[in-house]
This record gives sequence, structure tokens and C-alpha cells, in this order.
Amino acid sequence: MSVLVLQDEIVHYEVLGRGRPLIFLHGWVGSWRYWVPAMQAASASYRAYALDFWGYGESSRNTSLYSLENQTSLLGDFMDQMGVVKSVLVGHGLGAIAALQFACQNLDRVDRLMLTALPGPSQPLPARLRRGSMDALVDWLLGKSPERQVERTESLRADERALQRALQAVEQLDLASLAFRLQRPCLLVYGQNDPLGEPGTPDLASLLPGHFHQVFFEQSGHFPMLDEPAKFNRLLADFLALNSAESLQQLQLKEEWKRRVR
Repeated sequence: MSVLVLQDEIVHYEVLGRGRPLIFLHGWVGSWRYWVPAMQAASASYRAYALDFWGYGESSRNTSLYSLENQTSLLGDFMDQMGVVKSVLVGHGLGAIAALQFACQNLDRVDRLMLTALPGPSQPLPARLRRGSMDALVDWLLGKSPERQVERTESLRADERALQRALQAVEQLDLASLAFRLQRPCLLVYGQNDPLGEPGTPDLASLLPGHFHQVFFEQSGHFPMLDEPAKFNRLLADFLALNSAESLQQLQLKEEWKRRVR
């Protein structure tokens, strides 16, 4: 286990591989743990980091740090401590929102973003997410499969107060405004069967700036990286392989995994 001290509190993280930096940010339920397969897949060419937000996993449970602003600034402080000047960000749920907000505030520190289960700009988060216990939410979003017992155990350790503070802040956040402020390539990933609500639509994609692109996983729920890991990791690899001049519109989910060239 790797830790560092920020604001006199412990932040837990893990790192794999060598190369350019890549930072994974977990969601509403969970911890760094469920990113392990994606980290392993990326570690051949990237130095892949994953950290626990305040109140999650092995990081400190100091309630004064649970605001969304503090969770977002944690990313910048972490990068400073690791000597990371600029990074690719891969976020999920809460991590997707924090990554988007951080990128808008620190454009020069973000190369590109891959955001999974980012709430739609006009789509309120379901009341069940705000009112359920952590046990119930883990069952609902992650499921009870024996193959996910490690991830479930990690998820259940989270402080529910950290989740609720973040949700309260997100309700006041103008995600549409953030999306239009972002000036970096951004790949949006959705599970077609996500219980948090209807995923993004092709109509939404047409309204977003041209540097956004959406991909849908038809057999996935809230955790495409666990429901369809091989496809998710291949999409991640294709996303990372694009250079800054290439359009994300080339990225498609196909059996043969070829990029569409227009």
C-alpha cells in the first residue's frame, strides 16, 4: 500500500507501470481497487495511478474534507506530490465529475479525459442514490456476484457522509457549462443498462463541442470496466494511442476493433 500525507491526512494510492502519467478516479461507490484490470492493461505504456478520494478506501475519513471542491483539489495536490505536470484523466461517476471540474480549472495540466457514467447535463441523479445506505447502493450498482467480492468489500468501507456531501454539491453544479468550457478531447463512456438512469444519447452528442465523443457498452451497467473489461481496456488503449491532432470520432466499439476513418 502506498500513501502520502496531504493537509496532515493520509491519501492512499497505487501505481503500476512506467511512461507518461495516467490517473484513474473512482466513482460514487468503490475505491481505487476496481481499476486494477484497466491499470494493468495501460501499464505497458503508461505510469498508471489510482487514488482513493477522501472518505473512501484507505484515505482519511476527515469529514471536513468531504466537499466536492476538496475532492477535486485532492487531484491537483496529488499530482504536485507525484511530480506530475500533465496527465490523462480517466474518471467514473464522482471521479468523472471531479476530473471534468479539475480540467476546466487547470487546463494546462490535463492532456485528455475518458469519463464513464458522467451524469447528463439535464439529468438529475436518482433519489435512490441520495437516500440509500452504502450497503444498498453497492448491491444496486455493483451487484452481488462472487467474482466482485473484493470490490464489494472495498466499496462497503466508504463513509456514506463523503458520498452525500458530493451528491449535494453535484445538484448545484452546472455540468453543461463545465462541458462547454472544457477545451480538451473528452471521450464519454456509458453502460446502456446503467441503473442510475438513461445514458447519453446521440442527440446529446450532437450538442456537445466537437472534441467530445460518446461510446455505449450495450451489455454494461454502471461499471463497464467490470462488466465488459476486455472491450473497455481495448477502447482505453485506442483512446490513449490517438495523438492530439486525431479526432475521437474515430473511436468505435467493433468486433474487429478497427477505427472508422472518415
